[in-house]
Amino acid sequence: MTAMLDEPLITSRLTRPRLSWAALAGVAAGSVAVTALLFLLTSLSGYVGFILIAVVLYVVALTVVSTMVEGWRHAKDRLMTNVLLGTVLFALLALIGVLGYTIYRGLSRFDGVFFGHSMRSVAEADAGGGAYHAIIGTLEQVGIATAIAAPLGILVAIYLVEYSTGRLGRMVSFLVDVMTGLPSIVAGLFVLALWIVLLGQGYSGFAGSLALVVLMLPTVIRSTEEMLKLVPSSLREASYALGVAKWVTVVRVVLPTATAGIVTGVMLAVARVMGETAPVLLTVFGAQAINFDPFSGPQASLPLFVFSEAGQPNSTAIDRAWAGALALILVVVALNLIARTVARYARVRA
Repeated sequence: MTAMLDEPLITSRLTRPRLSWAALAGVAAGSVAVTALLFLLTSLSGYVGFILIAVVLYVVALTVVSTMVEGWRHAKDRLMTNVLLGTVLFALLALIGVLGYTIYRGLSRFDGVFFGHSMRSVAEADAGGGAYHAIIGTLEQVGIATAIAAPLGILVAIYLVEYSTGRLGRMVSFLVDVMTGLPSIVAGLFVLALWIVLLGQGYSGFAGSLALVVLMLPTVIRSTEEMLKLVPSSLREASYALGVAKWVTVVRVVLPTATAGIVTGVMLAVARVMGETAPVLLTVFGAQAINFDPFSGPQASLPLFVFSEAGQPNSTAIDRAWAGALALILVVVALNLIARTVARYARVRA
């Protein structure tokens, strides 16, 4: 008897009407019309504000209509779906907007002169000049920082995952967490005070690399640590069962298995420091000419070049700044593509 009484209720819930595409289009048109009316009757203006208000009205109106027609359960589902889609579209629009506008403004100076000349003997108002010296400086500084931070961070991660059992491991892990949120300018001030002021080594590309190492280490350590934790324990136990030493197991079994993830983590760290301006501003000091020696004298940097050119009150310098920003984005994209290729090759080999 109870099942017979419950059956019509269940059937009615499953067969409740659903909103058609025409109804969704009507709600969207009504939201746009109400938004247009608000803009006509008030002081609201701007395309971005119009789109945001129309989207909010659409989500609210659709939730109300869905509650009346489909029921609260379907209305909640539509509400959460719209909120998630809205956040994804907002992030994509922001990314596309930044990339698109940078490409639009940077292509005007994206030529051979920009990549083949420095700013030596070029006034800021002149149409010539380029970022060749800054690109060389950035590649050298980031390359040195990666050569130091990658092996050091991997070794620390191996210690935390494979060997750490006591207070020292917890203290190292805590310090890594603290360094993760370290402001970039603090890293630059630390190297400035220790390397340049206290030790008297002077401004150089290597000093900037040391500041970048401080920023790269937490990312490398944490990403490598998570990748090592994902390696199944059965692989380690099988190696131990064959009488293989622990360090050999780590080198020959654990690390090859996690190579793809480790490479990805290192490239994330590289991308994180590639555009840092504050550390190199305090340690590299900048230069208008090419300096191929990162261990002697001030050296240019691409983020510093963009920062200095963007602060000039003339259009030629602003154009060079946009071209430098576009070049920086392309370098980061190229490095990520290389990292993905290496990671895919390492996964196949594993």
